[in-house]
Amino acid sequence: MLVDGHIPEGELRRSRTDADVGETLSDVLDRELTGYVVFEPQGSILLGDGERAVVTFEDGVPVLAYHPASDAGGDDALDALSGSLFHAAVYELPPEDLAAAHRVEELRVDPLAPARRLVGDGALVERTREAAPDDRLTPEGETSAVEAFLADAESIEAIREEARAEAESRAAEWGLSEQLDDGA
Repeated sequence: MLVDGHIPEGELRRSRTDADVGETLSDVLDRELTGYVVFEPQGSILLGDGERAVVTFEDGVPVLAYHPASDAGGDDALDALSGSLFHAAVYELPPEDLAAAHRVEELRVDPLAPARRLVGDGALVERTREAAPDDRLTPEGETSAVEAFLADAESIEAIREEARAEAESRAAEWGLSEQLDDGA
């Protein structure tokens, strides 16, 4: 059986319904997995809309991404995923079973793209950079300003804290402090 017509079915190693993308990518990197992960947003499971994407890995480093619903590959496949909790099914395959798919340029992604685009975790980006073959990495100068910003977790958290403080200030000013959820 072929997964989405491009990749032979692998051996299931792990399946989680409430998987965090960052944890899944980190686990695949730690295991140095050669195979693929099928990510399906939780909302997609309930709606049955097939909104899933396949990301392949070689020695734990992302190689390609494919989104069957839109027939998109590469970065467009990553962009098609939405949400934060996913069902993630991790499959292992021998490298030779992925060789043909890995030669399809339209499906390839920069090894750092899943960590940047789906997680925004600077530490995971750096770990992936260290594990990735040099010839697969996009030169540092070609990283977009948006990608660099998204990889900077401290900056994102500072903006969140500033926005939270501003919201609390406005709520107090307008007499709505009691309406704020303390857990937010």
